[in-house]
Amino acid sequence: MSPLLAPTRRELIRAAAIHSLARRRLRGRLAEAVCLAAAAAAVAPLIALVAYTVARGAGVLSAGFLVNAPTPPGIPGGGISSAITGSAEVLGLALLLAVPGALLAALFLFERSGRLAGSLRFTADVLAGVPSIIVGIFAYGVLVVPLHQFSTVAAAFALAVLMLPIMVRADEEALRTVALDVWEAGIALGATRGRVARSVVIRGALPGLVTGNLLAVARAAGETAPLLFTVATPLAAMTLLIFSEGTQAFSAAQETAWGTALVLLGFVLVLSVVARGISWRMTRRSA
Repeated sequence: MSPLLAPTRRELIRAAAIHSLARRRLRGRLAEAVCLAAAAAAVAPLIALVAYTVARGAGVLSAGFLVNAPTPPGIPGGGISSAITGSAEVLGLALLLAVPGALLAALFLFERSGRLAGSLRFTADVLAGVPSIIVGIFAYGVLVVPLHQFSTVAAAFALAVLMLPIMVRADEEALRTVALDVWEAGIALGATRGRVARSVVIRGALPGLVTGNLLAVARAAGETAPLLFTVATPLAAMTLLIFSEGTQAFSAAQETAWGTALVLLGFVLVLSVVARGISWRMTRRSA
């Protein structure tokens, strides 16, 4: 090759840079394609579950199905109003039992450090992974056996135990979004720790607190195993009604189970959307 036609050093560097850029773009597109495929694989079961539940349960839904009381087998016109009311009572009482303890524990973890705080955090993490049926047996031994009766209180206690570790970790993370300097500034001004926690820290972390607690309620709303050991009748909660009716051989009972499943799925979806909406609104208002 003639020396006049040989590429210069600058041209060689430019060609190498173009080649390297093209190779990085190809790798980026391949990585993006793999991520999209993984996301589709993760979402596909959820879409299939929702679609199948809607297909099986939409034909049962009606105003009467939601507001009418259950009827004996073979008699048309029954509904699931008692199961809806029972689920609302159990979840409401469980929320009242779990929220104060979770918030106090989160405040302790936010303010303190050391072995005790580490042990409490570790206990919450372990308790969050305990199977729900074990929690149901625990509630059965603590409340049902001594009182000699199944009750809404025992069911709420079981769900509160399930919700508590989730709320503790979620509340702690929400409280840590508030700068520690704000806490120290309130203490330096002479305010008590309780006043600073109530008026400054909790108010600043309120969006995250509400979101975490509502998501914990949404998780507990779908639990069945704890209620098997704590309530007396399947009509006391939607999850138990789904389990009871869905395991029967009668087509009418199975239709009731699918309709109840769709109602429960809609409730969890609405609760999740409400939690996100409240968090967004509070965050925007405090900005």
